[in-house]
Amino acid sequence: MPTLRHLPAALAAALVLAAATTACADGSGPSGPLPGPGFTGSWSVQRVTADGRSLAGPPAAHLTIEPTGSRTAEAKGNYGCNGFTAAVSYESGSEQSAVTVTPGSSTAMACEHMDFETAFAELLKGRLEVRRESADRLVLTAADGGTIELTSKPPVADAPLTVTEWTVTGLISGGTAASVTNQAAGRAVFTIGPDARASGSLGCNRFSAPAAIDGPRITFGPLSTTRMACTGPEGDLERTLTELLGSGGLTWRIQERTLTLTAADGKGLTARAASAAE
Repeated sequence: MPTLRHLPAALAAALVLAAATTACADGSGPSGPLPGPGFTGSWSVQRVTADGRSLAGPPAAHLTIEPTGSRTAEAKGNYGCNGFTAAVSYESGSEQSAVTVTPGSSTAMACEHMDFETAFAELLKGRLEVRRESADRLVLTAADGGTIELTSKPPVADAPLTVTEWTVTGLISGGTAASVTNQAAGRAVFTIGPDARASGSLGCNRFSAPAAIDGPRITFGPLSTTRMACTGPEGDLERTLTELLGSGGLTWRIQERTLTLTAADGKGLTARAASAAE
């Protein structure tokens, strides 16, 4: 069972504020301070900015508030991986709307997006001023100037690993990512079918291979390829991909429409999912 830790006070505050904006979700309300308490709402966290860094929120990062009294609410949500709860109170009588939070609890798992979660947790403390920029967008500002950007629009769903056409867009080596050269751009494309068999192009030759998916790891079996001689950037890309796919288990990660495959030695690739129009 996950252990609990105190949730940053400001986090719940964000939720409160999100709910307030729901009252104007039809876009008819004037801009400016939010209305009083009593509103419910669920918001996605688009971005946090703190200490000179701007971090995009993972798809799971969200805030939800439910009123519990005339000027109080219960906050729940997710930092991006870890869940949380908090008690929220509304502030009134000031030129700018604001919320404050009583720390609740959250899970304490080690997660993929820890940079974002840590920044979010550190930012969400104390009093937060609330600014509505549109019917579906809120910005929360902490005392140190850090901001939390919220939207009522649903986050972009992650593309599925299988039955998606992936176009290789970059190569990773030693912690550094580089885009595929213009000459080879769009040449390496692959799909992992529902039967867990991969097929596509390595940049020049067509290939197919069995693929075993085990949680966050995928292992490609022996590659069967056509036999065209490949030179130039396409040939270089093909040799790199052939070595990578044949190197054993790869860690896979998908964020929205971007797939990252990484080997144990740090080498890897990034690929982009084709859109419905494509």
